[in-house]
Parts: sequence; structure tokens; C-alpha cells
Amino acid sequence: MMPHASPFDWSASPVAQQIAHLRDLSPEAFREAIAGYDWALDPEPVLGWAMAQRGIDLCTALAVFFNGDPGRFNYMPKAHVPAQYRGVARVLDNICLRVNSGFYLIYPGETPRHQARLSTWLGYQQADRAEGRRGRWMLDERILAPMLQDDLRLPREMAPAGKPRPSLWRDLLSPIIGLGVDRDILKYKDPL
Repeated sequence: MMPHASPFDWSASPVAQQIAHLRDLSPEAFREAIAGYDWALDPEPVLGWAMAQRGIDLCTALAVFFNGDPGRFNYMPKAHVPAQYRGVARVLDNICLRVNSGFYLIYPGETPRHQARLSTWLGYQQADRAEGRRGRWMLDERILAPMLQDDLRLPREMAPAGKPRPSLWRDLLSPIIGLGVDRDILKYKDPL
């Protein structure tokens, strides 16, 4: 179901208009629109284009991935996917490849919208590995770990006054700026 905040009629608009509409949205509205995109419409051209754009975060990418219901084709050989769903499978392929390559950045403090589905998916992946099986879409736990185990992130309510808000750039540059993890963050970390 598409978000109700937009008067744009996705089902009555051709692909070019859908992409033009997405181009006109603010980054936040863009992420909301693709996370709620109806995969029964035109996922290959629209989501194929949208998911290749810079600025898509990992949480949004996972929301789009799970909105496409990847479980229905995960154990089906590519040649057996019905013709009308091959575009859907290709979009899911591309999202998975981009997730596993680190294309989608992790925004500090964000958690996946589909946390339960992600946990279940990762549990199935572990069970498959233990049984010597493999699904079509294997999400790399090493790429997801910083998002799932956000244990150095200081909760917003405990952030010291006068400090800059957490940001991706600050996290990436913190080794250069402060030669490691900020001491204010470490003082709130539980001792081992």
C-alpha cells in the first residue's frame, strides 16, 4: 500500500511519471515512497532506478527488500521463476547485491522497520548453512552487524549538552578527529 500522504496516483501513472515524481520528492519523502511502493505495479523500472540512487540508507533498503516478499522465490531456481515475476526477482537480486557490497549506508541510531522479519530471515540463513543449503538471497551479517549491534551509540537522552548530534560523517571521521571513539561515549558504556 502506498503512503496516503501523497495525492500522487501510482497505479494510474506510467513509469516515467512515477520516476519523475520520485525525483521531485525530498530525501525523507523519497525513502518513505520507495519503502511503501506497491510491487504489483512496476517494480523493475521504478524500484530498479530508485534503489540505485545515492542516499538510500540500509534500513530503507531492507524495508524495500522485505516489501518485495523475497521468501516466495528464495529457494526457487532462477529458471523456474514465472515470467511475470522475473522483474521482481531481478530487483530483489540487485538490492541484495547492493546490501552485501555496502552500497547502502547505515544512518546512526536507525533500526530496521522490519526488525522481526530481518531476524527471522537471518535465522533461516543460519539454519540453511547448518544444513548445507543456500537460498537465493543471502544477506551478509557482517554488513548488517553495525546496524544490528549499535552498542557504542549513546542514547539521545543521555547525549551530553553542547556536543554535536550523532551523524554518519562524525562517525566516519571520529578516528581522525578524536583518534578513536569519543570519550564521552565510552564513559556511558557498561564495563566488561
